[in-house]
Amino acid sequence: MPALVNYRGDDDYHTGGSLCSKDSTRLLSFYGSPCKRQRISDSYFHFLEEEKKPSIDVLPDEILYEIFRRLSGGQARSAAACVSSSWLTVLSKVRTSEMVHDVHEPSDDVEMVQENDGFLTRCLEGKKATDRRLQSVAVGTSARGGLGKLSVRGSNKVTKIGFTAIAHGCPSLKVLSLWNVPSIGDESLIEISKECRLLEKLDLSHCNSVSNKGISAIAQNCPNLSSLTIDSCKNIGNESLQAVARCCPNLQSITIRDCPNVGDQGVATLLSSLSSVLKKVKLQSLNITDFSLAVIGHYGKSITNLALIGLQTASQKGFWAMGSAKGLQSLTSLTVVSCYGITDLSLEAIAKGCGLLKQMLIKKCCFVSDKGLISFTEAAESLECLQLEDCNRISQHGILKTLKSKLKSLTIVKCMGIKDIALETSDLTRCESLRSLTIRDCIGFGNTSLAIFGTFCPQLQNLELSGLCGITDSGLYPILENCQAGLVKVNLSNCLNLTDKVVVDLAKIHGETLKVLNLEGCRRITDESLASISDYCFLLSDLDVSKCCVTDNGLRCLSEGVLIGLQILSVSGCSKVSNKSVPFLKKLGQTLVGLNIQQCNLISSSLVDSLVENLWRCDILY
Repeated sequence: MPALVNYRGDDDYHTGGSLCSKDSTRLLSFYGSPCKRQRISDSYFHFLEEEKKPSIDVLPDEILYEIFRRLSGGQARSAAACVSSSWLTVLSKVRTSEMVHDVHEPSDDVEMVQENDGFLTRCLEGKKATDRRLQSVAVGTSARGGLGKLSVRGSNKVTKIGFTAIAHGCPSLKVLSLWNVPSIGDESLIEISKECRLLEKLDLSHCNSVSNKGISAIAQNCPNLSSLTIDSCKNIGNESLQAVARCCPNLQSITIRDCPNVGDQGVATLLSSLSSVLKKVKLQSLNITDFSLAVIGHYGKSITNLALIGLQTASQKGFWAMGSAKGLQSLTSLTVVSCYGITDLSLEAIAKGCGLLKQMLIKKCCFVSDKGLISFTEAAESLECLQLEDCNRISQHGILKTLKSKLKSLTIVKCMGIKDIALETSDLTRCESLRSLTIRDCIGFGNTSLAIFGTFCPQLQNLELSGLCGITDSGLYPILENCQAGLVKVNLSNCLNLTDKVVVDLAKIHGETLKVLNLEGCRRITDESLASISDYCFLLSDLDVSKCCVTDNGLRCLSEGVLIGLQILSVSGCSKVSNKSVPFLKKLGQTLVGLNIQQCNLISSSLVDSLVENLWRCDILY
């Protein structure tokens, strides 16, 4: 080194003089011809980059898998999942059973697992439902016992990848609901069935990629399945129901709707095989015949709730056979909608064969007349609740004849055969048990019919007379006067001919018991009604005067009255309510939890903001 430092350029190694001489030719001969500096190759930079990378990123997925399954605690796994999508993918493949837990290290997740017991719930809809989101949910909840309930709706971005992650990370899944998820097929359900053997409830709607193969896998691997809903799945047929019948001994509820490949064979096998446990059955828009109905009537000894909707291929013979078999001894609730096979004859047979029937809904059954209705109510000795909708062959005579000793609730909706005529009432008996009466959108129902109900039903507590233009103050007064128990809930919405007089009478007679009052659309109701309500109805908790002719003065009376617990108030569409009402609304807001001031255009936006700020506990619609 010293020799190199003291070198002068005149030794044996160089005989041509100093390197620093001015002879440029000699200088060039030493360095060579002038040129640009050579560019460092890309491979060199690549080498440097590889040297700078953390070594864990170049490990194969198999090694990462082994590392990740040894992470302690859910927080560590969640943190690792946030590093990159590749790490999330690897983590989502780790089964809960494959995680290595250190018994000597305290875990902050043990208490959470015991507390939630696997019943964490997630609902993903639309754009939020993706494979990446499902992977994140699976990793994030795995340390807390995994998901107990998962719902995915309206997405075409979810595939087998996401559901494989759920299957691996959430073996405790008990409820799975898939609505309008066309990209989910049999492979996803097979993965769920292999890992989530505790599944109890499956709900599939508009999942056209799911076939018998997927349902059969669920049935074979999930023996705890107790509730199954299949709605508008065109590739699911009889084979699925037969597999469920063989492998799901705990099934208690089945709903099948609009599945063209489901027929008598599947329905009959299911009902006959699970006759001792099946309690709730709903069949809608299926190609089943009288044979299936006969099987229901014979084997449905445990069925408590039965709904038959839109069964166009079932005739009167099938419904008659269902009732005459007398196997529906546990049936308490029956719903029949748009079934042409329901006639007077079959309805009577059902009543005689179902001794415990308490609730009956008949809707859009055009062949049911007064004769069948009267025979039904006479034979159904346990009947407590009767609802009739769009049955146009039923008249006022048939309705009044349904009044019997045990009937507690009667609902009549859009029955156009009802005419307001005077009838002989000497053969009618008082119905002391009736507590609820609903008459809605029956254009022929008027004062005469209402007076009869007032005379023979003195224990009414809930009264709904909605959309009845034929009733007036004079027609409603008898029913108000004769109600001995005291009305609790009253709905008079869209009864255009009612005035303040009937509200004043209602407040004076039933103010001590009235809790809910709906006067929406009663255009002749004014501030006088609000003044009476404020004076007498101290228990009122829900008041709706939407689209009525109330003003600021009426709300002032309401705020100064005896109301001590008003929780819900609606003045929507009251065009005369203005800024002057805001102080009164603030005073009422001390107890309100819901306030509707939509379409009150005379209230300025600034005062609405003031209301929202002051009534922070109240949910305000504006």
